[in-house]
Amino acid sequence: MATVHDFSARTIDGKESALSAYSGKALLVVNTASECGLTPQYAGLEQLHERYTAKGFAVLGFPCNQFGAQEPGSEKEIAQFCTRNFGVTFPLFAKIDVNGDAAHPLFKHLKAATADNEPIKWNFAKFLVDQDGKVVKRYAPTVEPASIAPDIEALLRR
Repeated sequence: MATVHDFSARTIDGKESALSAYSGKALLVVNTASECGLTPQYAGLEQLHERYTAKGFAVLGFPCNQFGAQEPGSEKEIAQFCTRNFGVTFPLFAKIDVNGDAAHPLFKHLKAATADNEPIKWNFAKFLVDQDGKVVKRYAPTVEPASIAPDIEALLRR
């Protein structure tokens, strides 16, 4: 069965990146947006990234404009917004679709790897991935990043 490490994605600065580069790290993969009521979650995601990165963890952000057109900017504008407003240092990727025929293959995989295999309902859906690239848990967009810390810590103890 495929894992997250079998996919690649274009980074926010236009470079193709194999997700196998994250092999051995626990990940939180998130579809993001800059003009959403949940956008302040960027701060919590950055806190998780900073707190656990030295222990083998990373947040991966995937901007998406599919929900209320709340990510209208260019990749450059998105990167500047995230840095300026939230001090984001975690990896950001190019804007993608997460649902429908044009959904990025990674997000098709993430949804299929969860028990419900439901479409993503809004910005800031989160997928916790273990060090082997397997999806461990899916979190609703309204779940605050800080509340995921115990699950991250459990993965990092393995």
